[in-house]
Amino acid sequence: MGRLSRIAAIVVLAAAVLYVPVRRWTAGGVCESQARMDGKTVIITGANTGIGKVTAKDMAERGARVILACRSLEKAEEAAKEIRSQSGNKNVVVHKLDLASLTSVRQFAKVINDAETRLDVLINNAGVYVCPRWETEDGFEMQFGVNHLGHFLLTNLLLDLLKKSAPSRVVTVASEAHIFTNGIDFDDINYENNYDSEESYYRSKVANILFSRELARRLEGTGVTSNSLHPGIIYTEINRHREDYIREIVGAQLSKVANILMEGFVRMIGKTWEEGAQTTICCAVAEEWQNTTGLYFSDCVPKEPSAAGGDDEAAARLWDVSERMVGLKS
Repeated sequence: MGRLSRIAAIVVLAAAVLYVPVRRWTAGGVCESQARMDGKTVIITGANTGIGKVTAKDMAERGARVILACRSLEKAEEAAKEIRSQSGNKNVVVHKLDLASLTSVRQFAKVINDAETRLDVLINNAGVYVCPRWETEDGFEMQFGVNHLGHFLLTNLLLDLLKKSAPSRVVTVASEAHIFTNGIDFDDINYENNYDSEESYYRSKVANILFSRELARRLEGTGVTSNSLHPGIIYTEINRHREDYIREIVGAQLSKVANILMEGFVRMIGKTWEEGAQTTICCAVAEEWQNTTGLYFSDCVPKEPSAAGGDDEAAARLWDVSERMVGLKS
């Protein structure tokens, strides 16, 4: 065996030995709560795939009425059918929600407010990641518009129902990626100058955390809690625009190879959908966090966000700006 062959064999052997302990570490925390959700209603955005779908299945298994709020009704109906079959819970329904359209958000909220008598948990799960500089139907930069503004408006339009159903919870899926930005550029909040798709994603995740904090402050004493979370490193459909982003960096010829390698790496060391959904589920059902609000979670426990994510002044300013952008305040 040549020298290079021996080195390769050693690398493969080391990888094999380390794989199990590394995977155990990256799997992260597990929601151990056995809380039932019978008689309760849960809305999950982007619940037709990934951690949203796993979360929906878990809520259904706990007996909740689960509403899948999704852009694609066809994919959502397929997911709902599967969840009903696997959970034995027939009370899993689908409604159209396109977070890139404020009109769609308002229509969805009207349907819910008119038809539902209660809302115990709202899980703001849907999102987009490193897409080109597209704009929403209302002219907002896509990642900020979908990841933050769509959920901001949705939550505000459902607040009365949440308060009526208290104790209730708002759970917003953010990301540890928020640590890679210094915060929101309020002078260019629509990111019209020198757009960078990764930076845009980071800013939208800071916005998720700031929104959740400010919402908690505003809801103090109502019985409605608001927390955000990092689900972990996971390969889901949110990664579908990554190849375009990589192409910008390395060129067309290398992008497919780079994307395959990156996907393989994430799938190997990252969390599965089931593992990635654990913190969301914990924030939604765990008894020990029933009265906890305004925090950022990772691996089922509170964690300090970055300085940008903990900036209460920026949170208040973002709320005011967001109200004006979505038309809640003139």
